[in-house]
Amino acid sequence: MKVLESQTAVLSNFEVYEHLAELQSRKEKRKRKTPPSNQGLVVDRVVEWLRLWPNPLSQTPITYQADSIPTLLQRLRPYDLTKGELIMILNIRPFTTPALNTTIEDMEVRFNEDQQNEILAIIAEVLGQFDPPEGAEGAEAAADTSMADAQES
Repeated sequence: MKVLESQTAVLSNFEVYEHLAELQSRKEKRKRKTPPSNQGLVVDRVVEWLRLWPNPLSQTPITYQADSIPTLLQRLRPYDLTKGELIMILNIRPFTTPALNTTIEDMEVRFNEDQQNEILAIIAEVLGQFDPPEGAEGAEAAADTSMADAQES
């Protein structure tokens, strides 16, 4: 395989999740059973990681839709956010001002408090409300443990 163009697009976690879920469903539809491959293992682990809290894709059902990304980009256009900031918003789905501050560079300088609240409202409206599950501390600890296990492997 030869890479023709590198870095032509940046994908959000949701787009990666959709692609990998499609790969998994195609694999399950095959009638012939094959031994697990490294690719299958990697796909399974990445999908599993994307479904762990605090990832926004951990909610059941997933509140992201195929049209969520263009809708969010259109609604946030007046705020003149960079591509990197938009990708981080999609991947993190901040639901508090401090979380939003981690995704937008110089947020306090660029936006007043009302604008920050408007951005959070748009995110919640387009991507859905993201409330931590009950016992989130345990889920977060489990996510940290699984990541540590993955790094040791």
